[in-house]
Amino acid sequence: MYSLKPSFLILRGLAVIAFCTFVAGCTTVTTQSFQATNSPNVEASFIATDADFGKYDRLTAEDMGIYFPTDAAPTLEDQQRTRKIFREAFLGELTNYQIVQEKGPSTLLVQATLIDYRNASSTDVTSIHRDLRNIARPGALLFLMELKDSESGITLARAADSATAPSFSTSSDHYTDWKSVESSADRWASLFRQFLDENLNK
Repeated sequence: MYSLKPSFLILRGLAVIAFCTFVAGCTTVTTQSFQATNSPNVEASFIATDADFGKYDRLTAEDMGIYFPTDAAPTLEDQQRTRKIFREAFLGELTNYQIVQEKGPSTLLVQATLIDYRNASSTDVTSIHRDLRNIARPGALLFLMELKDSESGITLARAADSATAPSFSTSSDHYTDWKSVESSADRWASLFRQFLDENLNK
């Protein structure tokens, strides 16, 4: 079992996230600040100070991002199966929400990311998206849930949890424990729905 360090909570609570928009060859930087919230369902959650969830009445979902160390990753087939298990678990929990395929002004994009760096080095951290580097660390497994404006891509809320650790295949003599993957997917899907309910007032 892995838990988030207090320093992570403090740093994320005070963080200012920069989003860049490229227009006519120039870069405009817009800053966005987050505040830590006291969610009883996840280890850590953060809401953008200017987030307005009132205008959203439907959801669209991106495929789950999965990050493993290069030399300790499951096969691509196992990773695709993991994505399918998580997607089915999430859709099963979102029956009270209208799910659509297209983006729009009233559509909230939901993104789940699994970062399994239990066998990672500091070098592996530099290979992931810059926005995730400050929360991914060697030795930890983290499940991240994000809510974004589907048109602008701006992150409105994040929640993180690391209490459940599924067993993935990292070598030819170690097989993925699919029951533990399914159990983790069900647990995290339930946490995500509760996080949505808290913020979207369902």
